[in-house]
Amino acid sequence: MRTLLILMIPLLLAGCDEQSMIQQKRYDPYEPSKLWRNGSEAQPLPSGTVAQGDLARDKEIEQPPPVTAALLERGRQRFDIFCSPCHGLAGKGDGMIVQRGFPAPPSYHSTRLRSAPAQHFFDVITDGFGVMYPYSARVEPHDRWAIVAYIRALQTSEHAQLANVPDAQGKLP
Repeated sequence: MRTLLILMIPLLLAGCDEQSMIQQKRYDPYEPSKLWRNGSEAQPLPSGTVAQGDLARDKEIEQPPPVTAALLERGRQRFDIFCSPCHGLAGKGDGMIVQRGFPAPPSYHSTRLRSAPAQHFFDVITDGFGVMYPYSARVEPHDRWAIVAYIRALQTSEHAQLANVPDAQGKLP
């Protein structure tokens, strides 16, 4: 048994070649390679390849979801987190950041923004505008549409008429 143990120690130590584990053969980006027919290590994606989840994400971007109470609540939550620091809780452009000296964004209640299509708000959230940076990496498309729906609710509530408010049975006067 002792002899077997003595013979096994050199075999185990020979298998632990740490240096070759650290310095593995690898290709640098765009380095020539004999492995591939085109001679480059950087291979193009096979035709028809779609990143997982991209088709569903594209559909969410193109088509807004139906406006429901749950969507408006989600929009309010996301608006309070991402938008209210600059735009204020009522969307008037008087958020806490503005009170600290940052340039004020336009009020959502201006005539120009009240007549802007919903896609405009979605695009501004996605790509940014002026000093506002893009939120595409921070806010998922469904949540962007929820924020847009909530902005529309803010605009409607600011300019609502008493004649448009339903009574307790849901009927308009």
